[in-house]
Amino acid sequence: MKRIGIIGAGRFGSELADSLVKGGAEVILMDRDMKVVERMAPVVAKAIQGDATDKEALEQAGFQTCDAVVVAIGVNMEGSVIATLNLRDMNVSNIICKAVSDAHGRILEKIGATLVMHPNKERAQRLARTLLSTSVLDYFEISENVSMVEMALPKEWAGRTIRRRHIRSRYSVLILAIKRRPGRDGRQEKIINPDPDTKLEEGDTIVVFGSNDKIRAITG
Repeated sequence: MKRIGIIGAGRFGSELADSLVKGGAEVILMDRDMKVVERMAPVVAKAIQGDATDKEALEQAGFQTCDAVVVAIGVNMEGSVIATLNLRDMNVSNIICKAVSDAHGRILEKIGATLVMHPNKERAQRLARTLLSTSVLDYFEISENVSMVEMALPKEWAGRTIRRRHIRSRYSVLILAIKRRPGRDGRQEKIINPDPDTKLEEGDTIVVFGSNDKIRAITG
């Protein structure tokens, strides 16, 4: 079971929490507003009233144990930035931040956010599906309907070439790059824009481009 942290339970954070719980994730949620915490307590595994600018409060809540943490703080940009810095200091590897403006988003990227989103309700549901997937390693939203995903190669794709597997015609996605498992020398081979006759191997990581519905179909 994946453990996902959410900081801020406004409209986006609440919708995300609900979608994650329905998908089987364990959700830890923090918000400053006790009324919001009481409303969300029956929904999530753990709801805490607290201030995410307080690193100790985040640690006591257990956010350092999460597979990913979503900073869904609304208009309080300073709080969002400090919370993100705290999570980086706590060595949280996957930090996804809600931005309220382009400038806010650029700041979040510079201080170490893994992914910055300008969200709405639909994107909350889509982000939940991405976080719940066991194969997705990274996610880049190109537009509202198109994404690029770094993911583990599906086991059933291994052992055949891109052409023989009919990736483009059968799945309607493009493989933009392949990362091989490191060899005995410790080096990792990276194949950019692979040829259709490139053989897919077990343990490969692939970067895939396509519409969101097609990507969801292959990531589960």
